[in-house]
Amino acid sequence: KYGIRKHWQMFTPRQLTAMVTLSDLVREVRGDIRRDAIAAGLSGAAAEDYVRAVTTLLALGLDRCACFNTVLCRWGPGNEKVMNIFDRQAIPMLWDFGEANALGNSVGGWTTCSNYVAECVETLVASHNGHVRLIDAAQPWDGLKNLLVSTDPPYYDNIGYAALSDFFYVWLRRTIGDLYPDLFSTILVPKEPELVAAPERFGGDKYEAKEHFEQGFRRAFAQLREKMDPRFPLTVYYAFKQDDEESGAGNKVEETNGNRLDRTTGWETMLEALIGTGFQITATWPVRASQKWRMISMGTNALASYIVLACRPRPEDAPQIDRRGFMVELKRELPSAIKRLQQGNIAPVDFAQAAIGPGMAVFSRYSQVLEPDGQKMTVRSALALINQVLTEVLAEQEDEFDNETRWAIAWYEQHGFNEGEFGEAELLSKAKVTTLSGLEQAGIVRAQQGRVRLLRPDELDRGWDPERDKAATVWGATHQLLRVYYHENAGEEATARLVAKLGGRAEMARDLAYRLFRISERKGRTQEALAYNALVLAWPELARLAQDRTAQQESLF
Repeated sequence: KYGIRKHWQMFTPRQLTAMVTLSDLVREVRGDIRRDAIAAGLSGAAAEDYVRAVTTLLALGLDRCACFNTVLCRWGPGNEKVMNIFDRQAIPMLWDFGEANALGNSVGGWTTCSNYVAECVETLVASHNGHVRLIDAAQPWDGLKNLLVSTDPPYYDNIGYAALSDFFYVWLRRTIGDLYPDLFSTILVPKEPELVAAPERFGGDKYEAKEHFEQGFRRAFAQLREKMDPRFPLTVYYAFKQDDEESGAGNKVEETNGNRLDRTTGWETMLEALIGTGFQITATWPVRASQKWRMISMGTNALASYIVLACRPRPEDAPQIDRRGFMVELKRELPSAIKRLQQGNIAPVDFAQAAIGPGMAVFSRYSQVLEPDGQKMTVRSALALINQVLTEVLAEQEDEFDNETRWAIAWYEQHGFNEGEFGEAELLSKAKVTTLSGLEQAGIVRAQQGRVRLLRPDELDRGWDPERDKAATVWGATHQLLRVYYHENAGEEATARLVAKLGGRAEMARDLAYRLFRISERKGRTQEALAYNALVLAWPELARLAQDRTAQQESLF
């Protein structure tokens, strides 16, 4: 599309010359490495292993160098340096680019890149020998059993790893291909076996691509179930947001070549495969893993965590249940599970995703859940019911809040921090058993000229002291914390002082932040959602600092 059809076209002649020269030098230096190994007392075979290891690490340094020396590297104005070509799991098209000095000591230079690899090696703890085998997970494996399985499966059509791997593969093949003839036997990375819903690999047929992906998923999990060690759960890491439609994996129906194409989410496809092959989900938990500065997360509500699902084979005699019984079980088990997630300080941006786990644990423990018409309930229907109950549970938590906060939540859901009619606000205040004058006295509302609106965090009283304000609302406390921590960026110490003064009311402020994040995300108020998310993410440190501060004050008396 943009005229770049070969890998060499991603480099200027100068960059290409530098990369080819470095590749040649890595090959030529093998003799020096061998002499050093023999001089150090290594035998012939051990010396060759040493040559292979060091040369491989140098080749990895070359690959990292390639990431910063292409015509598709952008200039980062914030930190004033050339950025890695892989800001995300894709190669973007750029109309201008930043060029690194491959022979310099800054970002993208050979010295910097090779030192980076060396630092990684120094960090690794190599106390035992490791063995790696390349195996197709969807095919039978002879001689392998009682495996401990932990997997990060593919994400529908979201990332084409095989195609992206070519960027690194071509340089590795040129530099160390002769050391690993089995791994580099093809010109480019094999694409056909990859488990990804890529229509271009099926003549543009989206239906065939979808079938390839879903059937491969089921075959892989069926094999894993047979080969796993029954003493341990199979763990599945997943970082694909359930409502993410940008990848094309949303709940859409299309017609392709006469076939009805029902495009499910990545979550749904994975869960269908797990449950359909006899697994039940026994536990879920988010694991913070991705770097906060990665481009895809900047200014978005991208997942901050991977979701880990612990799965075990479902008993052969597992019972079945009807829809009504399933709903009863959900409403009985989800409230306590959600409370545990909140107490575990799950990031609000991850919360809805993490809450799917306890719900699917209920769904997957049964051989099937029957709809009123006798049909088997689909994972899609189960997910819809789980989200419905989640919303109900979070709404019920509002009963713990004061009346003014309950009014503010309802008003925020409709208007955000924008103005609304006085009459509407007055009517809502009666329903929530409060008054507009009381809301104004609480310092969270402004009413004038027949219009009413919530005060933004940056408009709140900067001299507010929760120890003097005995009638402080949860809404006011939450947004005062938000004012100090997020809007004024006063830091954790300053925010923790407020947390300490709030005492037992502080936890309710955190719970409200969860609730408001969900509302703001649903309403498309991205900046407000990011603020609530940031406050909850900081909570463990704020609570620790507040506790330390309280302990210090008590020790003075």
